Amino acid sequence: MSRIANSFALARSSWHVLKADKELILLPIISGIASIIIAATFIVPIFLTGQGGATVGGSSLLVLLLMYFVLAYITIFFNAALVSAANERLEGGDPTIGSAIRGAARRAGKIVPWALLSATVSVILRAIEERVGLIGQLIVGALGLAWSVLTFLVLPIIVIEGSGAGAAFKKSGSLLRSTWGENLAAQVGMGLVGFLLILPGVAVIILGISAGGTIAAVALLIGVIWIIIAAASVAALSAIYQTALYHFAVAGSVPSGYFDQNAMQMAFRRRRR
Repeated sequence: MSRIANSFALARSSWHVLKADKELILLPIISGIASIIIAATFIVPIFLTGQGGATVGGSSLLVLLLMYFVLAYITIFFNAALVSAANERLEGGDPTIGSAIRGAARRAGKIVPWALLSATVSVILRAIEERVGLIGQLIVGALGLAWSVLTFLVLPIIVIEGSGAGAAFKKSGSLLRSTWGENLAAQVGMGLVGFLLILPGVAVIILGISAGGTIAAVALLIGVIWIIIAAASVAALSAIYQTALYHFAVAGSVPSGYFDQNAMQMAFRRRRR
């Protein structure tokens, strides 16, 4: 099985899990709504007080950095809720929105340092990227991808094991050092799945705008709704796959009948020493 084909197979397996708990798609949507509201509470006062000009003052910069951290925490918290729900389903339970949020809430304190570290790394990489040329941007992009791969299992370790951010980071790196295969290809495959799912929504918007009038407004509404649902679905699929991969990395199998063990073997093959 080729790498791309294997990635799609894993995405299909994740989809089977999601079909059993379709309501989990609401979690990324709730996260998005919460992020918009929180961002507005930070940004609007800055502009109302006249500090939102081209040059951002020191106090405004601190507010924006605080906003960035809070938004990172919200995103990671709801991703943790998805991981909790996926873990409950894979272990034979029947998760709900409530049980997913409660699962994340139990690790709320442990998520804080991880959100702070993630936000800090993101800010540093973005700041460097804005100050270097094309080659530098490619290098920064590679560093960002390496960070994503290295920390891919951090959240499941925090949520499922209750480990702190530091211990989870070390274990995630350890698991990736002792196992290898198509983890990276699978992540890229998930991105490709997301791109393909979003395309119809973009096409509807473009065609609607070309038609003009009432059709444009209706097409815009339909397209935006489609894109939101598609993006939420991909976020849920990624969390499900992430959780399944954690189980396979730790125990060598996934505790459910949703994932083909041979596909998982291909995705996270043990490294020969």
